[in-house]
Amino acid sequence: MHKPTKIGLRFFLLSLVIVSSGAAQSAELEDCEANPGRPTVSTPATLTPVGYLQFETGALGARDSAEFSSRYGFNEVTKLSVTPRLELVVSAEPLVHYRSRGLSANGTAEVFLGAQAVVIHGEGAKPTIAASYFRRVYDGGAPEVDFGSPRNSFLLLASGDVKGFHYDANAIFNEQTQEAVHRVQFGQTLSISHHVVGKLSLSGEIWHFTQPFLRSHAVGNLWAVGYAARKTLVLDAGFNRGLTSTSTRWEWFVGFTYLLPHRLW
Repeated sequence: MHKPTKIGLRFFLLSLVIVSSGAAQSAELEDCEANPGRPTVSTPATLTPVGYLQFETGALGARDSAEFSSRYGFNEVTKLSVTPRLELVVSAEPLVHYRSRGLSANGTAEVFLGAQAVVIHGEGAKPTIAASYFRRVYDGGAPEVDFGSPRNSFLLLASGDVKGFHYDANAIFNEQTQEAVHRVQFGQTLSISHHVVGKLSLSGEIWHFTQPFLRSHAVGNLWAVGYAARKTLVLDAGFNRGLTSTSTRWEWFVGFTYLLPHRLW
């Protein structure tokens, strides 16, 4: 294992220990609950509790893609709802180790800033409908997985519950760039999850993205398990299998979602 990867792994494990300790001390003192957006490609239309910071931290490994033979990275998404209808989001991948064309390198991937707004509040079978926008503010140049890295991204989102099953569905419109050329990318995702037993849940997802510069399509099937250790701490792990020749063949991930159980205002 390379040194940067070891450092990132230690940081990830240390973060898990810290948030677990914090959750054990104070999670039950606050009436709040984490709303994980990871590890699926789909993003929930529902927002995090107003005034609470939520951290979504994880590690992702991938093999056999158009831009690399192997890729390992650590990612972080921070969310803060400022009203019941508006959430601010920062997404970053600060450390990436990859192998491409026989050479290994370390780098930093992109940083995105965005916001998500609820259009219709739902409950139960009545879905929550939302829209979000993200802008890439930094590009570290690290190779990307099959659906690439958009300059601008607009999403329409729906989430609801039907007969004990929860679903998140997204329609995605991205601006992809290659030098001076700009093209539109379309994506669709559908994630369905169900509580299996106790605090354990299982998620299955199918997703699709056009690949405008390759004139092809990336399609994947994702499976993940989640464990709600506490109301404010949810652990996850799983894998994704690419289903087309231009999809990343295998991806696996592990991480956690932690809602800081202290309101900022």
